Order: sequence, then structure tokens, then C-alpha cells
Amino acid sequence: MRTIILSTLLIIPWLGLSQEEPAQFSLDEAVAYALEHNYNAINASRDLVDAQKQKWEVIADGLPQISGAVSYQNQLKQQVVQLPGEIAGGDPGTFVEVVFGQPQQMSATGTLRQQIFDGSYIVGVQATQAFLRFSQNNKEKSDLDVRRSVTEAYGNVLLAQESVDIFEKNKETLEKNLFETKKIFENGLGDEESVDQLQITLSSVDNQLKNARRLEDITLQMLNLMMGLPIENQTELTEDLDDLTHKKIDLGLLDTSFNIENNVDYKIVQNLNEQRYYELKLAKSRALPTLNAFINYGGLSFGDQFTFFDSGQDWFGFSTFGVDLNIPIFSSFRRSASTQRAKIAFEKAKTQLTEAEQQIRLQLENAKSDYILAIEEYDTSKDNLRLAERIENKNQIKYSEGIATSFELRQAQTQLYSAQQEYLQSMVNVINGKTTLENVLNQ
Repeated sequence: MRTIILSTLLIIPWLGLSQEEPAQFSLDEAVAYALEHNYNAINASRDLVDAQKQKWEVIADGLPQISGAVSYQNQLKQQVVQLPGEIAGGDPGTFVEVVFGQPQQMSATGTLRQQIFDGSYIVGVQATQAFLRFSQNNKEKSDLDVRRSVTEAYGNVLLAQESVDIFEKNKETLEKNLFETKKIFENGLGDEESVDQLQITLSSVDNQLKNARRLEDITLQMLNLMMGLPIENQTELTEDLDDLTHKKIDLGLLDTSFNIENNVDYKIVQNLNEQRYYELKLAKSRALPTLNAFINYGGLSFGDQFTFFDSGQDWFGFSTFGVDLNIPIFSSFRRSASTQRAKIAFEKAKTQLTEAEQQIRLQLENAKSDYILAIEEYDTSKDNLRLAERIENKNQIKYSEGIATSFELRQAQTQLYSAQQEYLQSMVNVINGKTTLENVLNQ
């Protein structure tokens, strides 16, 4: 009985593992998952939180600051001061050695400081707001990059899987042809060259099949990495390459109105302009005076022994209020040179913004052209595949009837295999082309 129970306890966890189902994802689900779990997406979110904390860090510099200080001194050998002797009833011209105070003292002080005016502080707060906008735009760009990467990886997995299926079917057909050709040759009705031709083709297809299977594993691991999953995770794709391609064909996207202000790359270059603008303001603000105020309160106590925490110890209070005004007067033209350099940097940033605008508009036209080309090549490759299948099928019939040579059959088969790969790649190009265009349009 104990043996049965022990065996059951050992088998139950194994059954649980064997029943664990692979995670299934459509393309949209894969993208949504990656936006939360992709490593770059996670760090981009952290950068955004960091920018928010940095903004408050700068703002807090202009708010009241309270600090405390405690000081303890033990004068192991007290300083001696000489006073005129007549003070103590001595003769004129003589001196009396006197020690002032007690050897031990302690003080405790609390100080409140408040910035009243500082031009660089005002600019700093404005700059942190610009930096926060940059971090938000950087997070948006990171999400678009993740979306593009996951889409490409998803399409590559589907491409590898379809390639494996096609190569397996091609191999099966070739093995059948080779078997029949060998039988014909063995019966003295064919030539050895036909066998060799088919053997060469079969070996090539077999190598391509093995490579396609390896690529299937590698592309799936890449997809897992892009999604933020362990690369060895069992992941299944619920999309079909052909269906996904049809969903990605949307010619209406080409007529979408383009507002460059929505393009994330343009927004990031604008952030650079803002940064250079505030650097110029900061350089100018250094010529302005700064005004700060403070008030403190503390206590001071003395003793021959360390009795400062005893009850009845005398503490003498003190308090100070003050204002600091700092006026820059002359810096040997250092501030002027710094301001001029900041102005040059700002002018360069404005030129870069103009250049970026032209580049993005060109990028849009390229993306549209590539998307149209991908759709056209998809339609063409589909027609070419039908023709290649028809040609290969006719050559199969002719070869079996002894009308076509093995060389002609091999040519038709090679042409078919090439058409199959071009067709698969054209579908992936449509999927990636639409994603690229949507990223430019910020769809």
C-alpha cells in the first residue's frame, strides 16, 4: 500500500508537467504582451518614472530646506589669553594669564533656507518639463520599435514553419520520384544519369529542410526574446501566414493624412531643440543676481564634564536671520562666451529639425513605395507559384512517360522551389511593410 501511495505522489507532478499547454499568441496578443514584458519596454517605463523623479528633484531645490547640526567640542588643553595686569589689581605693564570658558561645549542648530530668486532655478524647472516630454516620446518610440520587432519576429517564425512544410512535401515527392526512377533503371529501362540528377536534387532539398527546422527553433527563440519570455518557452502561434498577409493588405492606409507633428522621431528632434533653447536661457540666467534667505535657531551649553544630557543642564539659545544677495559683476567675458556657444548649439538644433522634417517626409514616401512594391510582388509571386507548379506538374507527367529528361524535370523542380520561397518571403514583406508605414504615420 505504501508503495502505491509513493508511486502516486511521484507520478502526479509528472502528469501536471505533461499537461502544461504551450502559450498561444496571435500577432496582436504577442505585441500586447511584449509592450509589458519586453526588456527595452520595461526599461523605457523606468526611464519615464526616473524623469518624473528628476523633475521633482529640481523643483524641490527651490522649496524650503531644513537642516540640523550638532557639534561637540572637548578642549583637551584650553587656550590661555593674556590681559593687562591692572584689570586684576596688578601693576601697570604686567599681564595676567586667563582661561576663558569651560573645556567642554555642545551646540545644536536647526536652519531653514529659502530660495527667493535664482534665474537658473526657473530655467531648470522648465528644462525638466522638457526632459519629461522627451522621456514620454522616447517611451512611445520604444513601444513602436517593440511592435515592429515582434511583428518581424512573428512573421519570421511563420515563414520558417511554412518552409518546413513545403520542404517536407518536396522531399516526399522527390523520394517517390527517385524510388520509381531507380526501379526503372534497375529494370534496364532508364539511365543512371536520371537517378543521379534526382539524387542531387533530393540531397539539396534535404539540407534545406534541416536548415529550415533549425531556423524554426531559432526564430521562435528570437520571438520569445522580443516578447520578454525565456527563449526556451513553449510558444505557439495562432496566426496563419497567408491569412495574416491578407489582413495586412490595406491600400487605404496609403491615403492616410500625414501630420508630421505626430511622428515620434520628429517629436524627439523637437525635444532636442527645447533642450538647446533652455541651455541658452540657462547661460543667460547666470548674469542675473541670486537672492536667498535663512533663519536658524539653536542652543549652546558648556561644562567641565560631559553632563549635557543631565537634567538641570543650562542651555543658552540663539537665533539668526539673514539674506544673501549675490550679484555677478565681471567674469572676464566667460559668461558671454558660454552664452554664444549655447546660441550656436541652438541654431544647429533648429537646422537639424529642418533636416529631420525633410528626412521623415522622404521616409514616408519610401515606406509607401516599399509597401506598394511588397503588395505587387506578393500578387506576382502568387501567380508565378501557380505557373511554376503547373510547369513542374507537366514535367512530372512528361518524365513519367519518358518524354522529358531528368535534367528538364530538375530544372522545373528548382524553379518551383525558388517560386515557393519567393512567395513566402513576399508575404513577410507585406506584413513588415505595413508595420513600417504605420510607424511613420504613428498609427
